[in-house]
Amino acid sequence: MTRSPQDLARRVLDRYGRTYADEAGIRLTDQPGPLFQLLVLAQLLSARIGAPIAVAAAAALRAQGWTTAQRLRDAPRSAVIASLGRSGYRRYDERTATLLTEMATLVLARYGGDLRRLAAAAGGQVDRASDLLQEVKGIGPTGAAVFLREVQAVWPWVRPQLDARALTGAERVGLPRDADELARLVPGDELAAFAAGLVHISLLGKKEEPLTES
Repeated sequence: MTRSPQDLARRVLDRYGRTYADEAGIRLTDQPGPLFQLLVLAQLLSARIGAPIAVAAAAALRAQGWTTAQRLRDAPRSAVIASLGRSGYRRYDERTATLLTEMATLVLARYGGDLRRLAAAAGGQVDRASDLLQEVKGIGPTGAAVFLREVQAVWPWVRPQLDARALTGAERVGLPRDADELARLVPGDELAAFAAGLVHISLLGKKEEPLTES
């Protein structure tokens, strides 16, 4: 039976549509704390390490109360390293702790700890927002793509954000490999979850069938 693109999109959402922020326990809103927590998660997801470990590390940092740029910058380095290590970051814990501290310092110095000021500086231009994000310590093209893909849930002006990995997931389930076409398949407020679902699909093993009937 041939399914419509809308039906395929709904199945992706139903089965895989949970953002990485949600998995990390971040209740994403357009406020300084959650936005900074998302930036931390984006940095952790940039490392050459499995996404579940990055998500666990972000959740662990939140559990320690390091939920703002100020709190993370002031956190004892040894405690940050220990938290990352317990989450599975043992190969990267010291380097990542340094990057996180430098990130927090830059966000405080340039944006007063409030990434809404980065959005204002971007002036509604997504490419400019990506460039500004990449000026933050520890955030490169991958981290910027992750941040924008997730933040579209609360920053509608960046929509649609479906990066290369999301497009790979779309192709795998027979959906168009085009961000604008994909964005028309779901409501705007579900686009971040849809994009995350497509990323999850792109990471499945080659022999796994993403949308088989259960």
